[in-house]
Amino acid sequence: MAQRDYPNPSGSRNTIRAFFLILAISLIGIILYKKFVSPPGYSNVPKELQVNYVPSDFNISIDEENALAILSNPHRYRKEFNSLVYDINMSILYHVANRMNLSDEDKGMLQQEYEKHHPYLRNLYFHDFVALKDTTSNLYQTWYDNEGSNAVDVLREVASKYTCFLVTQIITTLVPTKGGSIYAKGQSVDTPCGVAMQEALTPMLKRLEERAAIQDFSRSRGLLQEKVEKAIAELATMEVRDKKGLNKQLQTRVLGFAVSSSDIEVSAISILKVGFRLNEYFDISLNPKQGIVTITLPEPTILSHEVYPKIDKLDIGWLREVQSVDLNKNFNALRGEFRREALESDVMDKARAQAIELMNTMFTPAIKGLNNRYNIKVQFRQSTEPQEFNPGNSPAAYEYENRN
Repeated sequence: MAQRDYPNPSGSRNTIRAFFLILAISLIGIILYKKFVSPPGYSNVPKELQVNYVPSDFNISIDEENALAILSNPHRYRKEFNSLVYDINMSILYHVANRMNLSDEDKGMLQQEYEKHHPYLRNLYFHDFVALKDTTSNLYQTWYDNEGSNAVDVLREVASKYTCFLVTQIITTLVPTKGGSIYAKGQSVDTPCGVAMQEALTPMLKRLEERAAIQDFSRSRGLLQEKVEKAIAELATMEVRDKKGLNKQLQTRVLGFAVSSSDIEVSAISILKVGFRLNEYFDISLNPKQGIVTITLPEPTILSHEVYPKIDKLDIGWLREVQSVDLNKNFNALRGEFRREALESDVMDKARAQAIELMNTMFTPAIKGLNNRYNIKVQFRQSTEPQEFNPGNSPAAYEYENRN
């Protein structure tokens, strides 16, 4: 009987192994080629459309101390605020251009392109910054070591809102694109937005934050080195009382496991008064032809804010110490929340309405005693701080008339 030949199983397995090994090596080679030699999607992209990223250090010529002073009082330093926005945005744009290795001709066009956007951007930055920052709380922020840090946090929120839009708008006008895409290669390739946010804006704000921490500490220690007395003329028309609580748990972890925790419960009552600082502005004018007596008051503001905190619970873990900074942050968080809710409510409108009623009650008898045909008009004066879009003394934002 003839002997039948059977296939060798070990030989088949070796062939399969060799096939998969060759396939794996080919895949790795393709991946390495695409990653380091030929960037994805470049097969049909002309060389003039390719952007080569190069290393570059972010440089910004901003004086941190001056910047913090401007951010602490943006109304007073409106022109300086506009210049600060200009310097920040131009520094970011130049860094993105350097990283993308743009030509000197393209870099020379950055300023011209940005100046097309600056007139509206400076106003957007200012109004958003003022809306988020409670400038009437600077004294309290100083006491809690938080004035400069709070201003930097607000700047971060505002700048993060507009930086990507700005960089994308300008860079895409200078860099050739294909189908709306930028084809890039080189070191640490990222989108222009990513470069601007991660390599420019974040480090710049980190430096400001570190400087703010030093200033906040120094100002807090020297807040009241001597007793201060000054004359004031205030008209309080609204009082807001509120109560809030806050619970916070602090944990101590070892190798990722919580081994001890401390519970803090803090509550506080708030008494906040809104009204008018008459020593800043108060005017009465007479128009005999029209028979109108105009009383002009400043815009309402927070005159005083008293917060009375109380520790409701303090359960300290065996490995966790509660430091004074933990309690101060909780107290300041409650105080800030009281003010935020008050500013976002209609308390300012109510203060205006009460002021109108009070002015009529006080002055109507005297005016009618002079001439019965005279009527009272109460108006509120907008801030006279320099503003680019409305220089000088602007007309009143609100006007109310009382005709009897």
